[in-house]
Amino acid sequence: MKPDNMDETVFDNQRISTQKKIKKIFGHLDPRNPPEICPIRDILSPITDKWSILIIIFLGLYKVLRFNELKRNIYGVSAKILTERLKRLEQDGFISRKMYAEVPIRVEYRLTDFGYEYLGKLLNLIEWINDAMPDIIKKHHRFNEIINE
Repeated sequence: MKPDNMDETVFDNQRISTQKKIKKIFGHLDPRNPPEICPIRDILSPITDKWSILIIIFLGLYKVLRFNELKRNIYGVSAKILTERLKRLEQDGFISRKMYAEVPIRVEYRLTDFGYEYLGKLLNLIEWINDAMPDIIKKHHRFNEIINE
């Protein structure tokens, strides 16, 4: 049987480990003199919005998709937003775009090796979210009950 404080010790160790990682990654940054490129704002933010994540997931699932196939699979995305996200993901090296000289022009999108590497890390987060979802939903309901009292 585990001692009562065993869970607390595990979480304390995780917290300390997390703080060390954050300091290693961001500890050198000076808020008064921000870097030209911010790892969160300029790199992480554009690839973690809901549309970019869905593009990455569907390209991981289907390997190659054309624009209209992506648009059909990603419910609610506009053509403008999809175009913007595809350009950014291509610019950052997550996807490749191949255009065929046909009438009408055929354009196919696929994940690069770099994109598959990102998808693997993204799936770890999605698995965690999927496991935590029932607890998160309960917390939402509890919070709303408290607020509405």
